[in-house]
Amino acid sequence: MFVGTAFVCSRQTPIFRAMNVRILVNLLFFLGITSLSIAQSQQPQHAGEIKQAIKKLNTLGSVLYFAAHPDDENTRLIAWLAKEKRYRTGYLSLTRGDGGQNLIGTEQAEELGLIRTNELLAARRVDGGEQFFSRALDFGFSKTWDETFRFWGRDKILADAVWVIRKFRPDVIITRFPPDERAGHGHHQASALLAIEAFKAAADPARFPEQLADVSVWQAKRLLWNTSSFFQGSPSSSSHFLTNIGEYNPYIGESYGEIAAESRSNHKSQGFGSARQRGNSVERFEALQGDIPAETLFDGIETSWKRVDGSDNIAQLIAKIDEQFDLEHPENSITDLLALLSEVEKLDDEYWKTQKSTEIKDLILACGGIWFESYAPTGKFAINEQIPIRTAFIVRRPDVTVTVGNTTLPFNELHEESSVFTASTLTQPYWLRQPHGLGSFVVDDQEDIGHPGNKDNPKTTVSLRINGKTLTFERPIVYKYTHPVRGEVYEPLVVAPRITANLSQKALVFNGDEPKTLEVVFTGHTQEQVSAVAMLSLPPGWRAEPQQLPLNFSAKAEETTAKFTIYPAQQASLADSLSIALQYGDGTETAKAIRTIAYEHIPRITWFPPAAARLAKVETGVSATRIGYLPGAGDLIPQSLREIGLRVDMLTEQEVLSGNLAQYDAIVTGVRLYNINDRIPYMQSRLLEYVKNGGTLVVQYNVSGGLQPVDLGPYPFQLTRNRVTDETAPVTIRTPDSRVLNYPNKITAADFEGWIQERGLYFAEGVDGHYEQPLRMADPGETASDGSLLVASYGKGNFVYTSLAFFRQLPAGVPGAYRLFVNLLAKPN
Repeated sequence: MFVGTAFVCSRQTPIFRAMNVRILVNLLFFLGITSLSIAQSQQPQHAGEIKQAIKKLNTLGSVLYFAAHPDDENTRLIAWLAKEKRYRTGYLSLTRGDGGQNLIGTEQAEELGLIRTNELLAARRVDGGEQFFSRALDFGFSKTWDETFRFWGRDKILADAVWVIRKFRPDVIITRFPPDERAGHGHHQASALLAIEAFKAAADPARFPEQLADVSVWQAKRLLWNTSSFFQGSPSSSSHFLTNIGEYNPYIGESYGEIAAESRSNHKSQGFGSARQRGNSVERFEALQGDIPAETLFDGIETSWKRVDGSDNIAQLIAKIDEQFDLEHPENSITDLLALLSEVEKLDDEYWKTQKSTEIKDLILACGGIWFESYAPTGKFAINEQIPIRTAFIVRRPDVTVTVGNTTLPFNELHEESSVFTASTLTQPYWLRQPHGLGSFVVDDQEDIGHPGNKDNPKTTVSLRINGKTLTFERPIVYKYTHPVRGEVYEPLVVAPRITANLSQKALVFNGDEPKTLEVVFTGHTQEQVSAVAMLSLPPGWRAEPQQLPLNFSAKAEETTAKFTIYPAQQASLADSLSIALQYGDGTETAKAIRTIAYEHIPRITWFPPAAARLAKVETGVSATRIGYLPGAGDLIPQSLREIGLRVDMLTEQEVLSGNLAQYDAIVTGVRLYNINDRIPYMQSRLLEYVKNGGTLVVQYNVSGGLQPVDLGPYPFQLTRNRVTDETAPVTIRTPDSRVLNYPNKITAADFEGWIQERGLYFAEGVDGHYEQPLRMADPGETASDGSLLVASYGKGNFVYTSLAFFRQLPAGVPGAYRLFVNLLAKPN
């Protein structure tokens, strides 16, 4: 650790100690000081951005965009508000997108939410906004706002929205959706209803008064709906406010349509790569609360320094810095920026003092070409370990004096200092630290609400004396390495449990009473020796051999693979599961797995789900033994089918076009294959020929938009957006004698118990009479649909199209879904 106060590894910023610590920590986060995500840095980098940031110093306005999901935000508008108007701009996404589908991999649920959280942060890095979340969980498509609130808990999520508003203090709030049926998705409509209520409640001291120990009430000036012609029933009106946001920004070298496309293209898990737009672009707004503006979105709102008492000289000093800024010698502005900082630090208004102080300090670094970062020697350490840290510094502009401790940094030469960080907290995402329900995450610390990530992730606090004035900054502790293709790669530092236990399956599915082998990879993450006893916990009736296993690791990252034989119970429950506990000398802990998610467009993600697996007992016959699987957008169906003893071969285009398809009892296409694979038109005739010659082809769901130009089946049908979102919705068996419901398993209503998230999506209609439609279902209060399952004989074979959500059910070990899927694989009589 450095001598004195020059550099400290800590979990709280050691400044303004006279202030209430909880209020300060809350304020600092929402002012961007502790937003330490690698993907969310907003500091100016080049002379054009420095000039832009100087001009922003004279703008004191803020706006909060408000919607339900990652991808709901208007990235063009956010970029325009943040970079053209220079307002402080945030996006509150009530959910993290956990319930959607994944077009780039097999991650679902919490892991998909982690991906989309980081995609939003990557988007904000581009468009200049800040990112916030509530505790709401995306539980899948919802048709009504009242169903959404039943899952979320209306008051709970309203409290989160009020908390964010009271801390962020937006002058204007903008919703993406209307508060009525035009919003479509129930989550969308609920977000608008919550925005209206939160707009009022944030200003009411009687609403959520417990928050007022840390924040003050806040009244925004107006709440607007960012409407558009794509909302049915929302034609242009004289009551709408229109503004053109198609400008070109010369400081950045892009228009806001170009910035927006780059921002939105970070939503890769949703397939939202966007073309760059140039030229005029008009946005429409409708007032939901407050008045409709006449000239600008901020009509009637003071956005200059006049809104802050005691700031008489600040605007003039900023104007001087702006006028005298030298693109070739930005370091010449540092003296005046330091004087400006001293003036701002005298203000009584803590909000704008802290916000503008942060902006000024970042400008001082940029003008001086001052760069520093803190990094660890490896990417992962264990809880409570002492982590050696190196912090590198460089000053890249001349005539700038920077001192760290007692060392004056040389011009344009790297200088490094050493310190030690104590890893006292796991880097588990805070919203996943406890088990959650169907509709919301459990977050005990009020200060966490709104944060996109952990506020207590490993970081360093650095004090620099720049031209005679001491300034304090924070930096995340990272791990970096040089990749032979990607070059220099940064990853967040991981603090892991002492020992993790990775199970080979998320669900163990037993077909009968035969035992199965479970492999568990135990990994030690400490630098020193660690020992424990692993103990399996099973529900009544289940047993394992062995039930306990001693573990002893003497080196970091040492692994051992253990095999447990699991014997199923005679009577299994749909809720049965297996877990692992670790007994150390100092106590017993519930074991955690370690999971890593790696995509190049976002930082590497590491989290620690419970070391657990669902236990399912499926009584199913065998209809096929060898399956060919043509991958779609990414799912876990192949692994799930292997769980019940089927051989599954992954097929390539070449194998479909010229391979021996007759060797397969059935071929299954992955979810959304006909949406994402532009080669499917060339493969489809070969697949139907396979059916005609006696094979079974099972086509899983596709979405109605963006289909490849091909007939999905041998006879006509169309896809709709209809779905059944209630996983408990009754299912009627229309044709009880249908072979698909009787061979090899007799399918009854009991087989639809224990399903998760939804029954099915994008049901078929306009179905040709050659198809049998054996199932009927509907959400409560809606007209029943027969379009979830289509079966037709074609030549000697069977064609099956199913909109049922098997891609969710099979990985979760739902017994009835397995039994029905096995039936779908059967050849015709």
